[in-house]
This record gives sequence, C-alpha cells and structure tokens, in this order.
Amino acid sequence: MNYNLLKRKLVNKTLCIVALYISAIFFMSCSDQSEVVKPLGQVRLEYPTAKYEKFNQNAPYTFDYSNFGEVKQGKQPNWFIVYYPKMKANIFLTYFPVSSKQDLIVKIKESEAFVQKQTVKASFISPQMFEFPEKRVFGTLYELGGESAINLQFHATDSVSNFISGSVYFSTEPKADSLAPAVEYIKKDVQHLIETLAWRK
Repeated sequence: MNYNLLKRKLVNKTLCIVALYISAIFFMSCSDQSEVVKPLGQVRLEYPTAKYEKFNQNAPYTFDYSNFGEVKQGKQPNWFIVYYPKMKANIFLTYFPVSSKQDLIVKIKESEAFVQKQTVKASFISPQMFEFPEKRVFGTLYELGGESAINLQFHATDSVSNFISGSVYFSTEPKADSLAPAVEYIKKDVQHLIETLAWRK
C-alpha cells in the first residue's frame, strides 16, 4: 500500500475524531447553559384591602380580624392564632386571668422582658402606649426592626381581671427588607385588633 495514501487516511481519520470530540463538547456546553435557571427579580407582593370580621368564639375577649387571615385554636384554652397562609405569618394571642395587682405587674414585666430579649437582633424597639378607657383596654404595642424573630408585640389589660399578649411571627427567615411590606400590612391589622379589643366580663 502506498505510504502517503495510508498517512493521508490516518490524518483524515484523526481530524474526524477531533472534530466529533469538539462538537460533542460544544453541544454539551450549550445544553448545560440552556438548563441554567436565571434568578428572577424580587416579586412585589400585593395584598388585598382588609375586610374585618368579628371574632366571636367562646373566650373572655373579642376583637376584629382581617379575612385575609384565619383564626385557629392555640395550645391552651383562650389562646388563639390568627394565621395568614399567603404570608406565612401568625399573630399568637395568649390570655391569662389576673388574680391581683401584683399578678398583673408580674405579667406586664414578663411581657416587657420578652420584648427586651429580642434586642440581640432587633435594630430598634419602638413602644407605643394605648388606652381606651370606655372599654377598659390599656396596654403597649412594640414594633421591632431589623432581623428580630418577632416583628410586633403587644399586651393589653383591663387592669383588674384580664390580660392578653400578642406576638407576630413569620415562618420565614427574618429579612427586614423583604418582609417590610408584609409587616406593614399586618401592623395595621394588629392596630385594628387592639382598637376593637373588648372584654366579655
């Protein structure tokens, strides 16, 4: 066999193999790129205008809550949770009867101490006192900024026999910027809850 012819065939075969190898790498690269999911921009959440319903379950207190949430039974009698499924948020309501003035002082201090524990991650704590003498509702609402585990906390009492506290938690990582619209929305609901809070006895 002619040596030059054999050499030419060998070179051509080698070039074909190299070309196929390069083509395979190219198509694999294109395939990988096509499967890469590009990150989406942050979605701006739109929340509906709140319409309020009366909480009328068998409890020592009543209030109005947004129909964007739903009320669930808590771990103990007279404890309830206002759950916002689309926000993954909860307003935990805990109720205690008051037996004496000293007992009331203890409960208020415990509520305040719970708020102070959040100072590790809270960038600020803003208290706002409220009172509705005609309904015998007195208390304080705390707004917590930054990456605190809770975003809003309040306690209310009639100064005689009833005490209730409420805490707002999100079932997501506490990122202040991303949660800001939801916190602002629920803050209005909490304020409305406080304004409509009334004791049954």
